[in-house]
Amino acid sequence: MSGRNRTRRRLPRPALALPLLLAAALTGCGISTTGPRQAGAPASGVQRPGTNAEYARLYFVGPYGLRSASRPTDRPLGPQQALDLLLEGPTDAERERGLASEVPPMNGQLSATASTGTVDVYLPMTIRDLQVTAVSQLACTAAHADVPGSRPPTQVKVRFHENLAPSTSPWTVRCDTNGNALPASE
Repeated sequence: MSGRNRTRRRLPRPALALPLLLAAALTGCGISTTGPRQAGAPASGVQRPGTNAEYARLYFVGPYGLRSASRPTDRPLGPQQALDLLLEGPTDAERERGLASEVPPMNGQLSATASTGTVDVYLPMTIRDLQVTAVSQLACTAAHADVPGSRPPTQVKVRFHENLAPSTSPWTVRCDTNGNALPASE
């Protein structure tokens, strides 16, 4: 070794920063180059802020299960009027959103009456003749109608009477927050 003292040559700080900035720019922000991903259904059944119009909440079958659709009305609708709208099926705009109905035609024979916290639905058939989604459509549409007693829709009992017979023991359900009919105790 020689006795000469070697001095190290230091790069100025800006010269060190340049390669780091270049490396950061080339690596990107950490987001991969994937395409669009499925995120679920769009929001549905929500009224526009600032509007005070009445609306009927109807339940239809969508690509991701049961979905509510809000239709403007001139007054609050009782269960019979709401179910009559449901039986008409989805509008063109609702069909464009992918909504359909599993409720079969009832030829004007479906009827509904409401009392405090309860809706009685009289079917022209047996409950087993209906798809499970059709029962949920009917129950949730009836529960979200204007029912006396000022209860949340999830607490409204919907009693299905088969073959229009009030004397038979009804099937009692409630509509949960996801729009599904679940058995309820009497």
